Amino acid sequence: MDRPYIICHMLTSLDGKTIGDYLDEERTAYFIDEYENIHDRYGCKAWICGRITMEENFTLGNKLELEQSNTSSIPRTDFIAQNDASTYAVAVDPSGKLGWTKNYISEGSHNRTEHHIIEVLTEQVSDAYLAYLKNLGISYIFGGKERLNFSVVVRKLKQLFSIDELMLEGGGVLNGSFLNENLIDELSLVIVPIVDGASNSVTLFEMDSSMKQQTPANFSLKSVEKLADDGLWLKYVTRRD
Repeated sequence: MDRPYIICHMLTSLDGKTIGDYLDEERTAYFIDEYENIHDRYGCKAWICGRITMEENFTLGNKLELEQSNTSSIPRTDFIAQNDASTYAVAVDPSGKLGWTKNYISEGSHNRTEHHIIEVLTEQVSDAYLAYLKNLGISYIFGGKERLNFSVVVRKLKQLFSIDELMLEGGGVLNGSFLNENLIDELSLVIVPIVDGASNSVTLFEMDSSMKQQTPANFSLKSVEKLADDGLWLKYVTRRD
């Protein structure tokens, strides 16, 4: 296979919500810890999240003030700052907005510290942002001129960084994009036994209005593990009949 084996690993409420008030319930803390423990049990070399997920959990909303006028033109070619890291954090950030302060996931982010950052960009990103990434020693790859083609992105992750297994961890639109391009091989769901109920909460897979919808994806159940406090860990594999 010319791309990594891709596992979509997510935590959801009983009604399939990935965000919502249920995350603030005291009971949910145990399941968040279990989610991280399962992440570690997989032992994937890399994990990938969308910009909003990265901003909320890892850059913590840090804003950039970049000087646009003083930056020379930078070619839109992939930049590999490090290709021998033991683990990678892949950030989908099409226009270049994430305010990193280091080239790895910083302390206080569960057990994901020191994972080398790879930014996934479109060619619409500014020269100033590319210069900023280079200065920090953050790797970046291009996945398209104006829109990202994730089939291209995951092939580059394997070719340039020797990533054979990739964990996809949201948000919902990113998951939907991978599903729409038939790029998910396995689904790992930690089910929190709480119903969120909010009609505007993001679900496990969201389809952008610009996506060309493919046929429904079929999965086969691989295993079920009962967790404490009435939770479940469900594993499915994609049917490719």
